[in-house]
Amino acid sequence: MKVNVPTPTVYVVDDDESFRQAVGRLLRAFGYEVKTYPSGGDFLINGPRFGPGCLLLDVKMPGPNGLDLQSALATDEHSLPVIFVSGRSDIPIAVRALKAGAVGFLTKPVRRDVLLAAIKQAIIIDEQRRSRRERLNVLRSRYDSLTPREHEVFSQVITGKLNKQIAFDLRASERTIKAHRAQVMEKMHSMCSWQSEHWLTQTTQRIWRWCMLFRMLSRSTSQVDRESSRYRIGI
Repeated sequence: MKVNVPTPTVYVVDDDESFRQAVGRLLRAFGYEVKTYPSGGDFLINGPRFGPGCLLLDVKMPGPNGLDLQSALATDEHSLPVIFVSGRSDIPIAVRALKAGAVGFLTKPVRRDVLLAAIKQAIIIDEQRRSRRERLNVLRSRYDSLTPREHEVFSQVITGKLNKQIAFDLRASERTIKAHRAQVMEKMHSMCSWQSEHWLTQTTQRIWRWCMLFRMLSRSTSQVDRESSRYRIGI
């Protein structure tokens, strides 16, 4: 069955009407959905919810400026990748925007090929983030389905310990640990395509770090994204 994938939308926030119109015509000609907003406040009130896309954002606007809007969106786990556009080259502002998570900083007038390349890259980044969030949500669900005893066994298994070593550490029979281990394998394998216990010893150390990360932080997925980058945790 064919799955309908929503067309990515480029959200253009700029107080220059001529810029909004010109960019809108260009991006629609290349197959993008485009929505335009004259201010950051208008975007916050009428902007996107959960659809794929990216945000093309002017730096200086009346009311909340582009950096203010970026900051306001930072806590939203469904926030879109941000590409800034500026009427002049401003290195300190560009550095600040990029450090805060922007995926691009362009100076007006923007060449068509440069703009299209930046939009394409931002859409790819958005797709990657969405895919990671989906996997992380599955991981949360599967990990939380483990019983307290299975959590204990899981934490031992991923260190490479044998059943008899785990049994000694947890003061249980080897047969009991074997049963728990089988349950852990079944529950965790149901979210993955790997089909052997080799996966559990080779790959779940990475998954375990994710588990610990989101359980310790209890933060939004977007913040977990940033923490994963800081600690170089892949998923």
